[in-house]
Amino acid sequence: MSIVRDEQVIKVLWQYNHWWQSPAAIREESKPQKRLAYYEAFRVLQHESIRRFVVLSGARRVGKTTILYQMIEHLLDTGIHPRNILYVSFDNPIIKLVDVERVLSIYESLYPIEGVRYLFFDEIQYTDNWELWMKVIYDSRRDVRLVATGSASPLLEKGSADSGTGRWSVLKIPTLSFYEYCRLLSLDEPPLPGNLRLTELADMKLARLGDLMECFAPLVNHFNRYLCVGGFPELVLSDDDVYAQRMLREDVVDKVIKRDVLSLFNIRSPLLMEKLFVYLCINSTEIFNATTAAKELENTSVSTIDSYIKALEMSNLIYLAKPVNVGSKGALKGKPKIFIADAAIRNAVLMTGDVLSEEAELGVMVETCVYKHLVSFYQGSSARLGYFRKARDNQKEVDVVVELPRGKILCEVKYRNQSRLPATDAIVELCRDEQAKVSNAFLVTKQLTDYGVAAHETKVPIVRVPALVFLYLLGKAEAEGRSGKL
Repeated sequence: MSIVRDEQVIKVLWQYNHWWQSPAAIREESKPQKRLAYYEAFRVLQHESIRRFVVLSGARRVGKTTILYQMIEHLLDTGIHPRNILYVSFDNPIIKLVDVERVLSIYESLYPIEGVRYLFFDEIQYTDNWELWMKVIYDSRRDVRLVATGSASPLLEKGSADSGTGRWSVLKIPTLSFYEYCRLLSLDEPPLPGNLRLTELADMKLARLGDLMECFAPLVNHFNRYLCVGGFPELVLSDDDVYAQRMLREDVVDKVIKRDVLSLFNIRSPLLMEKLFVYLCINSTEIFNATTAAKELENTSVSTIDSYIKALEMSNLIYLAKPVNVGSKGALKGKPKIFIADAAIRNAVLMTGDVLSEEAELGVMVETCVYKHLVSFYQGSSARLGYFRKARDNQKEVDVVVELPRGKILCEVKYRNQSRLPATDAIVELCRDEQAKVSNAFLVTKQLTDYGVAAHETKVPIVRVPALVFLYLLGKAEAEGRSGKL
């Protein structure tokens, strides 16, 4: 006998799908501002010749559910019958006790439905064997189009590799880029040349570069706020930044660590997981040594630390940047750098207060933003992202390295009032090294007046670009479909 009666499931479905009675009810759930992932998801879902389901993967509060509601609103506006559209969250305590097949059977028993059904499954990882059910639905029901979301991306990607090949596409959704942040707030766009690429800055005259930088002056205060509140859409639109950080700490971090991670992974010590995440926030952008962390955190085992790190990565709370070999001098092996998924998460956890007045904190935040933007920009390409540190002189490092088939892109962050670049700096040495195969190099600076090609004689020019400009142009290129083409 089933624990849950059909009537209980029906009641939940009615609560979720208000448009069955009143199509206008979707306006209360949807929002006018649309993320880039909305358009990509719709492109895949409604492709005329290639049928695919869509799985949206990303951390809590990045806007996955909002994208589902926006897609539902569009379908209703284009004349799809309200009862041909089903939304259900598998994070619901009642729905957790039933499987996909039963939910679909109950839904289709409610009304006679003709034509294509549109299914929107939220937090799909909470139902057992979700990938097998999606495979069955795809193979047996050509009258179904399906979009699902999930917060544990590698679990979703594994399911996609096992069952979803040729059936659905996984789209990763990071937190908002700075460009998306500006769009969400409907800020005026700087008057930029069409399709301006970061790599074009190296060839610009100083006077033209100066005019370009001046265009970004109205965005300086917005960039500072972006560093503090991060790229979570709901918090960006809030008019209370202190409350937004509290919500970030309670709703994004606490719920993910204390509930999602514990329920999806084999976590034996919730307290140790919390301590580890705080430890990572404190040491963000630093090289991570699991042996050191294990000793400092209750003297636990290295294998436990490694498994907990993997769980945090799977939950979209951190990035692991692996060392990349550049040039002829040799690179540090094995140890990754840890980047928190969004600088604002780190701020919220550490409760750092006025971070804008602390140069060291700002440097960590901006380096985090640079890495996150580049991960998103090169998603789906053959690029490999990591960092470089010399094996012997391990004080010499390049913060971010993008390894491409035909060369490497170097990015060094010096977000300070005086961004002095010594001739002995790693990025300078590598740009002089023919064996490094460097194609482009950027020094990410703080001031809008700190721009232009560095004075050092190198085989590849090192272009000084203010962080605001670097991140804006990167996000804009991605939004315009120029991802992976720096």
